[in-house]
Amino acid sequence: MNVNAKHADERRLDAQFAFLLEADRLKQVIRATTLADGSRHENSGEHSWHLALYALALADQAGPGVSIDRVIRMLILHDLVEIDVGDVPIHSANGTAHGSAQVTAAEAKAADRIFGLLPTDIGADLRALWEEFEAAETPDAVFAKALDRVQPVLHNIAAGGGSWKDYNVTFDQLDARVGQKVARGAPAVWTYVRKRARGFFDQL
Repeated sequence: MNVNAKHADERRLDAQFAFLLEADRLKQVIRATTLADGSRHENSGEHSWHLALYALALADQAGPGVSIDRVIRMLILHDLVEIDVGDVPIHSANGTAHGSAQVTAAEAKAADRIFGLLPTDIGADLRALWEEFEAAETPDAVFAKALDRVQPVLHNIAAGGGSWKDYNVTFDQLDARVGQKVARGAPAVWTYVRKRARGFFDQL
């Protein structure tokens, strides 16, 4: 290996490890959702890991043609932009902040910076997966989005209300903001979880 090639390899590794070290900051982003036992709020690194496990455990709930490997990759990547933007709870400000033009633009800028740390070939591939998840149009992304929406529901039920109490969420709001996306990607999962959520709210 000549000197130039060696230096190029080192620069590539420099970029790869710079990205990985930056990704560690996701563990510092505190989410609105608590752990299932309600003992503390979860961080976005924990959330991403848990969703990857959801994809493995609920693979049989995926629609035709869904690649669980690609779903897992999306879920590991999907919240990296929160390093810059932070967690934007779906129930905050009556749901208007989540998905707003301002938040979308901030997340795109964060994606430019974070995925831009990587060598171009890797960064472009991972950025494309992130964009696919955000668009939620392909079967893989629709299933991934469904899992992202359903996990906090189960945590809130287990924790006795969790962030629902913080944001004064009603069952109808949950059904409208969360249920449609879960049902689109995993209908049997939403039927199961919706019944339990309905029972929880009926007891309040």
